[in-house]
Amino acid sequence: MTGILETIMLICFGLSWPISVYKSATSHSTKGKSLFFILAVIVGYLAGITGKIIGGNTNYVLALYVINLIFVSVDLLLYFRNKKHESKNAHA
Repeated sequence: MTGILETIMLICFGLSWPISVYKSATSHSTKGKSLFFILAVIVGYLAGITGKIIGGNTNYVLALYVINLIFVSVDLLLYFRNKKHESKNAHA
């Protein structure tokens, strides 16, 4: 039962990341983004993945952690791209 609840949490939370990545990719803006929040989420996913591996509980839920981590990492890269874009436009 705990695995099912964890899966539901990861799916619900994970649904927002593709949307966030899309908005970051198309807006070229960091407005509404928090670097601290993105980094905190990455640390959280890394902790969850590490916990699954150390606990020997490497089931399908681990894949959800990894997928979500990939999306958040892409959003982090886009954050820095957009920050550079904003900085360039501010000096123009």
